[in-house]
Amino acid sequence: MGAYQGLRDQDVSTRRAATLTGISRTTVYRKPSPPLRTVRVEPVNKLSPAERAAVLAALNAPEYVDLVPMQVYAKLLDAGVYLGSLSTFYRVLEENKQVKERRRLAKHPPRAVPELVATGPGQVITWDITKFPGPIKGKYYDCYMAVDIHSRFIVGAHVHATESGELAVEMMKEIFGIHGVPHVLDADRGTSMTSKTVVALLADLEVTQSHSRARVSNDNPYSESLFKTMKYGPLFPERFSCLSEARASLSEFVDWYNDHHQHSGIGFHTPANVHYGLAGEVAGNAPKHSQRHGQNT
Repeated sequence: MGAYQGLRDQDVSTRRAATLTGISRTTVYRKPSPPLRTVRVEPVNKLSPAERAAVLAALNAPEYVDLVPMQVYAKLLDAGVYLGSLSTFYRVLEENKQVKERRRLAKHPPRAVPELVATGPGQVITWDITKFPGPIKGKYYDCYMAVDIHSRFIVGAHVHATESGELAVEMMKEIFGIHGVPHVLDADRGTSMTSKTVVALLADLEVTQSHSRARVSNDNPYSESLFKTMKYGPLFPERFSCLSEARASLSEFVDWYNDHHQHSGIGFHTPANVHYGLAGEVAGNAPKHSQRHGQNT
């Protein structure tokens, strides 16, 4: 392009200069011309530093500090004071890094993330309630399910037509009678989980209560993951025709999950083997090639 421009400076025609330099005239015409340098002229009505300081002082005055700039602007006009335009108010705040929420807001202390540790079965049980679709739209059954977080063993599962604390207490008494009283019982903050009947039972048995944080959906991951495994399975129907069908389906799922499902969270053992202490025996009886493969991974 330098040679082409040199020919053009010597009054050589565009066609001739393009031919001599081997440059397409389309390329020459397409090349944009350099932008013109413009000089920014300061507005004649620009506020002086002292005037801008007066605007900032007014915005930060005790009677205006909790108001948005538009409200401050309006109140100053009502008082017969004009310090600048509304846009100027925002520009002054931007220059001083004050374009943010100006009101005094309540700050809620962060809630500690609940951490439950179980070194063996029967120590920590988590439970929750999920909905089973009934025979018609708007009709649901309530599935109560409790799982041991160490072994992932489903220790209790019931389906009822309603949700209540009394039904939850019945399930807990059954679980505690079979698997023993746990150290901690974890749940979310649903009405049944925080009902007086449940609280009274756990207090009598000296079981520590653990609850998820409010409006946090992943503080009870064991129950939520279990519900997803159940509902996303190929045998879970779109609707249950009756309560007995829902109970039969849940019973079938619990048998499969506890005795046949190889859970990735417990080394692909079944929950029953881990819950009853058979995982070590099963691992010891594994084929030799499987043991070598495990060592290499």
